[in-house]
Amino acid sequence: MTPPRIVAVVGPTASGKSALAVELAKRFGGEIVSCDSMQIYRGMDIGTAKPSPAEMEGIPHHLIDVVDPAEPFSAADYAPLAKAAIDDILARGRLPILCGGTGLYLDAVITANQYADTDTDPSLRASLLADAERYGADDLWKRLYAVDPQSAAEIHPNNVKRVARALEIYLSSGIPKSEWDRRSRSHPRPYDVTLLAIEHPDRQTLYDRIDRRVTVMAEMGLVDEVRSLLESGRLPRNSTAAQAIGYKEIIAHLDGDCTEAEALDAIRLNSRRYAKRQLTWFRRNSDINWLIADANFEVIVNNAEKLLTKRGFCAIM
Repeated sequence: MTPPRIVAVVGPTASGKSALAVELAKRFGGEIVSCDSMQIYRGMDIGTAKPSPAEMEGIPHHLIDVVDPAEPFSAADYAPLAKAAIDDILARGRLPILCGGTGLYLDAVITANQYADTDTDPSLRASLLADAERYGADDLWKRLYAVDPQSAAEIHPNNVKRVARALEIYLSSGIPKSEWDRRSRSHPRPYDVTLLAIEHPDRQTLYDRIDRRVTVMAEMGLVDEVRSLLESGRLPRNSTAAQAIGYKEIIAHLDGDCTEAEALDAIRLNSRRYAKRQLTWFRRNSDINWLIADANFEVIVNNAEKLLTKRGFCAIM
């Protein structure tokens, strides 16, 4: 059976993904499924650059404001929710358009990622994280390297949660994560996905967009948003959400560790570094169609429309 066709608009932060996804949804009768690991949190609006109702332009958006910031959430949690949203959109004769820059979430949906659907073991995960806290992140990484050197080579030792998850997969199933990955690649994919991304040939152009976005966030009240979340208890300081770029820096400011201007500069710097990591992640995927950024946004949209039409998608306008 031929897998259903979907579209994904991916790439680094501030590259213009959301605007492109909305325009394509309007032209092809689509609905958007957010693929952003932070926009899933309720109340974290400004710092995650959630699209406003005006920016959505009447296009339905799914998987935004799914859980509270205090709740743990991972790619394994995201994948079944995204697949349910995609299948619902398809069943109604609409075009699902994934949009976001969280590559791990994207891969969990568009690949036949078998281990992502296996049962997790919260007690084992907690034990591994406790070991990392007691003996150090490098010790946990070495344990992973001993049983799954390939996965260890692909995960930075400081990314304790991913190291712990990879170890959990091995200890729970007896099969290394790298082997699950290999099996997933050889398994038929659940969707025939056309991947699009906006390319900014001059990296400084992207960085300038990031800087402007942070300035706008500050003007919209980012500091007040973070303060309100902290004071209400909705954003625990030890939560994953509190480590998000845009939030951890403002928390440091509210704790008196830096000025607001210094916090905003830190957000700009960390966002640039994150964009660089995102580009590295997505450039390894040869299936992505890169659209060259142009001063006229309409040119980008038209080029994307031509590409999708060539692939057999039918425009409605």
